[in-house]
Amino acid sequence: MNKPVLGIKDRPSPVQWLTLSLQHLFAMFGATILVPYLVGLSPSMALISSGLGTLAFLMITKWQVPAYLGSSFAFISPIIAAKAAGGPGAAMVGSFLAGAVYGIVALVIKRAGYRWIMKLLPPIVVGPVIIVIGLGLANTAVGMAMNGPDGKYNLTYFSAALVTLAATIICSVYLRGLLSLVPILIGIVVGYVYSLAAGVVDLSPIAKAKWLEMPDFLIPFVDYPVHVTGKIILLMVPVALVTLSEHIGHQLVLSKVVGQDYIKKPGLHRSILGDGTATMISALIGGPPKTTYGENIGVLAITRVYSVYVLAGAAAFAIIFGFIGKVTALISTIPTPVMGGVSILLFGIIASSGLRMLVDSKIDFGDKRNLVISSVILVIGIGGAILKVSENFQIQGMALAAISGVILNLLLPGRPEINENMFELEENKDHVA
Repeated sequence: MNKPVLGIKDRPSPVQWLTLSLQHLFAMFGATILVPYLVGLSPSMALISSGLGTLAFLMITKWQVPAYLGSSFAFISPIIAAKAAGGPGAAMVGSFLAGAVYGIVALVIKRAGYRWIMKLLPPIVVGPVIIVIGLGLANTAVGMAMNGPDGKYNLTYFSAALVTLAATIICSVYLRGLLSLVPILIGIVVGYVYSLAAGVVDLSPIAKAKWLEMPDFLIPFVDYPVHVTGKIILLMVPVALVTLSEHIGHQLVLSKVVGQDYIKKPGLHRSILGDGTATMISALIGGPPKTTYGENIGVLAITRVYSVYVLAGAAAFAIIFGFIGKVTALISTIPTPVMGGVSILLFGIIASSGLRMLVDSKIDFGDKRNLVISSVILVIGIGGAILKVSENFQIQGMALAAISGVILNLLLPGRPEINENMFELEENKDHVA
């Protein structure tokens, strides 16, 4: 393990604090604003809620886990479906309930340990569901890239998307160091400049916007009535099955980067509770659900600066940016094809990460059990299957795919046992390597 430049509780100098915190802000910025852009929520609320959520996470984990929480891509399709069913308020209610599931899981882990959740969500279930998340959004990305405001094919728009995609790919493959961690941001900037030259950017909202502006808060009982329906629950809550597994994976990677076992101390229950609390805070003010960000873990690995003060500084900057009207207006002027170009790569990477999980876990597809589980999840999820019990009670798409995978994994014979010392073995394997 490389010696850290700044340890967990080390306080940076003012200049270090400013530059290192902005670095984390830029690392999460592109992906965090992309989610609200795709689902029709306020980008400023995504920034503010990510900052508040990160601060809540740091406090709940006793200022021991240096992580940043940004917008979750797993909830894109469910939020769109929930908004279609009951408006933005319905999506916020569903997000809050998904966050509450984290709290329940955290309490159970506190009492019963963590191994039960690994049995419930093994790689053969989570991997294909992650693939469904990425491929299920493919039509959205391509439509944004190709079509103009009238919904018809537009070559100028498509060229902007291709330039954005090319810039993002080049940055991902050829850049090194910190720049390699912000390919989305660089791709958006390059695509924006190209779009300006092509004349498809309207800059008037920036001129009209004030420097300090109140964001578009969505407050329950004030901006929308709170109705908890079976449809909203089944659209949003099952997605927590996937994001919980993603959270555990991030905690394992972070433990290796920092050199501390965060599964044991401060405990997986605390980090899951922190993640869920961040999602609930976000839902209460109109932001998308939250998840720990791999981009920021990458920044930690490269800089070897693990100070929680730096992450808290990034959170503070995100909150401040959310109140700067010029920033929000600038984000709103980003053309749809630019976001579409970025999304083509990003959604593909999400799907590929599901494949990588299956490969890394050495899933044997010669085993009919694994073949059946993955096949059912993929076709139900990508095909958009719906289990409709009544008008207000139905399970569809990714939620149905995830539930089907969990049930098949529990019922089919030949389920592999989870090793009691799985985390310790993982650490020993790294030391041997």
